[in-house]
Amino acid sequence: QVQLVESGGGLVQAGGSLRLSCAASGGTFSSYRMGWFRQAPGKERAFVASHRWIGGTTYYADYAESVKGRFTMSRDNAKNTVYLQMNSLKPDDTAVYYCNVHRGVNDYWGQGTQVTVSS
Repeated sequence: QVQLVESGGGLVQAGGSLRLSCAASGGTFSSYRMGWFRQAPGKERAFVASHRWIGGTTYYADYAESVKGRFTMSRDNAKNTVYLQMNSLKPDDTAVYYCNVHRGVNDYWGQGTQVTVSS
């Protein structure tokens, strides 16, 4: 059974940084697309970043326009963990952040971690 556990959220001032982690279990995930989404109060869940295997040891990362240049997604396959390094945080980045893995026809989600950016 696939399980995703996020950590690393918290309260930070605008301009600060946080690194989120997502530990996956219940399989190996090196060849699967993994991603981060977020949901702000009163809004729908939205794409933040994804990281997918394109062959060999090469991965492709994609980002929402609103976070390009500020957020970086990476993974450590030995630890079955993906990360989201968030720099230059803004109050608009405040949301619950969810980890996602797309495997076959299924999507799996973590429980989320709260990120709050104060102005």
